[in-house]
Amino acid sequence: MSTVGRLVSLLGGLVISLAIYPAFSHDQREAEFDEQAALNVSQAAVGQPVSNHQFSDGHIVQLDDFRGQPILINLIYTSCYHTCPTLTNHLASTVRIALDALGADSFSVLTIGFDATHDTPERMQQFAEDRGIKLPNWKFLSTDHRTIDALSQELGFRYFASPKGFDHTIQTTILDGDGRVFRQVYGSSFDSPQLVEPLKELVFGARANSTSVSGWVNGVRLFCTVYDPSSGRYRFDYSLFVAIGVGLVSLGAVAAFIVRGWRDHKSFGSTT
Repeated sequence: MSTVGRLVSLLGGLVISLAIYPAFSHDQREAEFDEQAALNVSQAAVGQPVSNHQFSDGHIVQLDDFRGQPILINLIYTSCYHTCPTLTNHLASTVRIALDALGADSFSVLTIGFDATHDTPERMQQFAEDRGIKLPNWKFLSTDHRTIDALSQELGFRYFASPKGFDHTIQTTILDGDGRVFRQVYGSSFDSPQLVEPLKELVFGARANSTSVSGWVNGVRLFCTVYDPSSGRYRFDYSLFVAIGVGLVSLGAVAAFIVRGWRDHKSFGSTT
């Protein structure tokens, strides 16, 4: 094969034209990548528990600190120049929509650096500042290689070193209040409902199980908080109550008509 031919072949092997960038162990070649296999690994994590891993943002942070409410987890590496910043920027805009719809303290977000050698607490904080993210419920965390290996296995997240840095699954994982993987959201740009609807189910659905008045209210919010594509936001839809009201009025009118007819028939029968 000519030098030009070998060069073309090499470049062709380095091109990945995929919606997600899954990854296997560091010693595997990019040519061995199997998109479906990576997706299967990611989906197999759904329903599985995530351990109480320890992280740092300058202070010790444990995953159990956030139990009891949903948690969003996305893994990035700080030296990434395109995909990770794009994902984080898009996630930030969607998180703000979700907080507006579900409440300021309804869930937490953890962005974790998986390049443990370089993603120090300082670099993670700089990554957050570069994105303009200062939400109180969102932490940018660093950890060690062993923790990253264990966490990535539990989340179904795959990554490996490549000429451009790392190739990795582009996913945001939603954990439920018990720390189990509830849903995977793929891509660096996704429709808001893909993330907000599962969160809504976890936040309002869990609260709706209560028999108290607040439980009933959250049940109503679960069904009546709907996405408005024209504004790109969520709103409370009163049309359900209008439909119920119209239905009750209609049933009342039918019932009154039946009762009146029965009385008229009874009165007519008594005079004959």
